[in-house]
Amino acid sequence: MANKWRKVKMALGNGLCLHLPQVAGDSTTSSTQSLSPLPPNSNCRQSTPTHSFSTPRVSKSGSRSSKRTCAICLTTMKAGNGQAIFTAECSHSFHFQCITSNVKHGNQICPVCRAKWKEIPFQNTSSDCARPRTNPAGLAPDDPWMTIVRRMPPPRSNTTRQITSIFHGPEPVAYDDDEALDQQPHATERNTTNDGASVHSCTDKVEVEMYPEISAVPRSVSHDHFSVLVHVKAPLSIATVNNSRNQASLPPLNQPSRAPVDLVTVLDVSGSMAGTKLALLKRAMGFVIQNLGPSDRLSVVSFSSTARRLFPLCRMTDAGRLQALQAVNSLRSNGGTNIAEGLRKGAKVLVDRKVKNPVGSIILLSDGQDTYTFNGPSSARPQIDYQSLLPVSIHRSNRSGMQQIPVHAFGFGADHDAVTMHTISDTSGGTFSFIETEITIQDAFAQCIGGLLSVVVQDLQVEVRCIHPSLQLGLIRAGSYQASISERARLGSIFFGDLYAEEERDFLVTLNIPVDEFGGEMPLLKVKCVYNDPITKEPITLANESEVQILRPDTVGEQVVSLEVDRQRNRFHASEAISKARVAAERGDLAGAVSVLDNCYRTVFESASAQAGDQLCAALCAELKEMQERMATRHIYESSGRAYVLSGLSSHSWQRATARGDSVDMGSAVQSYQTQSMVDMVSRSQTMILGPPPSQRTLRPTHSFPVRAPQPSPPQ
Repeated sequence: MANKWRKVKMALGNGLCLHLPQVAGDSTTSSTQSLSPLPPNSNCRQSTPTHSFSTPRVSKSGSRSSKRTCAICLTTMKAGNGQAIFTAECSHSFHFQCITSNVKHGNQICPVCRAKWKEIPFQNTSSDCARPRTNPAGLAPDDPWMTIVRRMPPPRSNTTRQITSIFHGPEPVAYDDDEALDQQPHATERNTTNDGASVHSCTDKVEVEMYPEISAVPRSVSHDHFSVLVHVKAPLSIATVNNSRNQASLPPLNQPSRAPVDLVTVLDVSGSMAGTKLALLKRAMGFVIQNLGPSDRLSVVSFSSTARRLFPLCRMTDAGRLQALQAVNSLRSNGGTNIAEGLRKGAKVLVDRKVKNPVGSIILLSDGQDTYTFNGPSSARPQIDYQSLLPVSIHRSNRSGMQQIPVHAFGFGADHDAVTMHTISDTSGGTFSFIETEITIQDAFAQCIGGLLSVVVQDLQVEVRCIHPSLQLGLIRAGSYQASISERARLGSIFFGDLYAEEERDFLVTLNIPVDEFGGEMPLLKVKCVYNDPITKEPITLANESEVQILRPDTVGEQVVSLEVDRQRNRFHASEAISKARVAAERGDLAGAVSVLDNCYRTVFESASAQAGDQLCAALCAELKEMQERMATRHIYESSGRAYVLSGLSSHSWQRATARGDSVDMGSAVQSYQTQSMVDMVSRSQTMILGPPPSQRTLRPTHSFPVRAPQPSPPQ
């Protein structure tokens, strides 16, 4: 594989850097992630970012030998084979082309030890660029690597000038310079079967099921706080089916069976992101860019001491991808961390756009504390009201008819501000993920975009109405989703917003069951769903023909609680316990926090659904145990426990998958809410890049929960 990699570089004449997908089972030490031209005025030297998509072989401790590995491109240094090695005065060595590009961008300190150099490397700029040829390296025409070579657009002489003007020119006052959408009729947004029949973007409609807590209540007895579970499931998308059939193949350039996306990534490039962090961030962004289709649009905002929009919303056509990759590869780290300014500009991109794709979202990543919004040490500064930084148009409480734009926040490493990132995501209706180890950043992004690229339901609102005239609603437990009760407590509404393909939402409705002098069957609730199709924009109303009811006999024997209701009670109980434990931990009572989690663990473990082998309950038990370990000491809690807890709360409150340490992998028993689209995208991420050995990095099964989750150990 290494020989093939060198052949491809020869084929491109070193004018472009080519990163190609590694197929499953390949043991090569070179991987390819994306096509990326060199930054402007590169003089055909490989720049620092062009190597950044290569995955470092990092041990669990994160240590690696600077003698054998270039700290800039993260690949092995080996004298000969046309590779020049530069050894600095501090004794650290780098590829000569890597370090000269690094110095060219103004970096005159060692990337490893941060020592300031007195003597810096210099490369003559008079060399001419070699023109890329079709296939001078002699690759076979049917070689899968040649597929990517052929996909490259022909070089244009004005490419450098065009990209420079777009990415480095003055920013406009209003961000209304977004690229026009792909003007195609709605029919092209559908798949066509072999017989020519048009197929909608999803295979069915939203499914609704209801489960009463128990099936019968004596007619002479009243029952307060009687629970009914309402289960809602989004349909399967055609794109999910097609992609799951061939996960290891190259990502499709066009996915007409799904709703296109407007995505803005707001990326921290402060000084703390230097080295491996920035390299892996660039590689992860390369994966995102390569998996967006030509109808999707992307804009990138970077922030350190200030924020800068690298380019406006652009369609991810072949040319758009190349330009986006070049912009991302030009990023370098320096300065402080101004999260607030980055967030403002990211939101402005979506607020000011002239036209809109059906789905819009922001991905925010940071590895540090906001050093510009606050003054003074973190322990003494007040908590900022980040809700005020989000425009009304993307605030989740906005019901003005404008499109909701969630911010999916990613806290990177041990030093990020987990509370701030969680607040931002929760305020906007997004999720908060904790990227504990650098190597998992791409998988975390993959899981997120796997969901964003599979939206099949928008603006979902579920209504529950009492049927029996003497019934009243008591409480609706729907996590962070907006719920209201009206019409004299006989009508309840829950607003869920967008649903990814196959996503599920569960909420509990409590009723006050009165005495019934007549007995027989008592109808309780009926459900109605109203939502929009993201492609056709047509409103869809589903009135559930079935209704949930219970029996009211004279006497009732021993009642068995519904396992479906019991498992959701456990989820709510665990979420409440996690929230209480966090409050205790924040005030310094770690022992009390652990006690709260342990008591909840015992309750969940001894519940009927857990004893029946329910997989969600097993996952909850594993998560509660993990959180106890991350609250063992103040140091552990500060470095990883707080972020892990907040990411768990985000996941449970929104019933949506988040990344937590290794939770994207099969080895984790705490991952919940993953959809098939997310699993497929993570699978693509892990098979298209060079990763650690299989024993360290394996795929989790394609189910919402593990096929057979590890059985929790009995309480001690």
